[in-house]
Amino acid sequence: MKRILIKFSGEALAGENGFGIDTKILKYLADEIKSVVMEGFEVAVVIGGGNFIRGVSAAKDGIIRRTSGDYMGMLATIINAVAMQEALENDGLSVRVQSAIKVEEIAENFIVRKAIRHLEKKRVVIFAGGTGNPFFTTDTAAVLRASEIGASVIIKATKVDGIYDKDPMKFKDAKFLKELSYEEALKKHIKVMDDTAIALARENKLPIIVCNMFKKGNLLKILKNNPDAKYSIVKEI
Repeated sequence: MKRILIKFSGEALAGENGFGIDTKILKYLADEIKSVVMEGFEVAVVIGGGNFIRGVSAAKDGIIRRTSGDYMGMLATIINAVAMQEALENDGLSVRVQSAIKVEEIAENFIVRKAIRHLEKKRVVIFAGGTGNPFFTTDTAAVLRASEIGASVIIKATKVDGIYDKDPMKFKDAKFLKELSYEEALKKHIKVMDDTAIALARENKLPIIVCNMFKKGNLLKILKNNPDAKYSIVKEI
């Protein structure tokens, strides 16, 4: 695994506040990403925007149209991308933000060849603005970008150790699932990612690793095949 894409939710940046950006969390995530970059991996990142707004939630009472709500969510991802860029640069890394929506004053337009060139130069590339289209989640955007740049794997960073048959936060008897096929994930409606994202990953034979980003050093352990690493994987079986 030389080139990877890490996807984490906007809510992760909010910390205990539940809204906005907690700079302590931002610093922690930047340090974890830096540890991977320093080991020679090429790293791309996609961040959700749920710490500010979700298109589906914004449109639920009909006052805001779903299309507008989704574009608002895309703008939120750009805010998070710029914040992460600042944190990573503060850690001494070279970073580029590429957006699917034109915001030329603060981010490059998404161009896949340029993104790959940045990665080859050991720059972290943060993809913002989702896919640039409404009705698609940032999970789908992450799988799409990972496929476009030729990533070996996509890492879905969460607050739990991996995939369970039900919510481990609510059910003590939740069963941990180490490996899962794309078909099983879709058939059993296990919400690793949304169905569109999983189907796209299956089409491109892109493995999805699900892990706890908040276990210090776990990300690097996974990438270096450390037996102590805790994670689940969705792949072709």
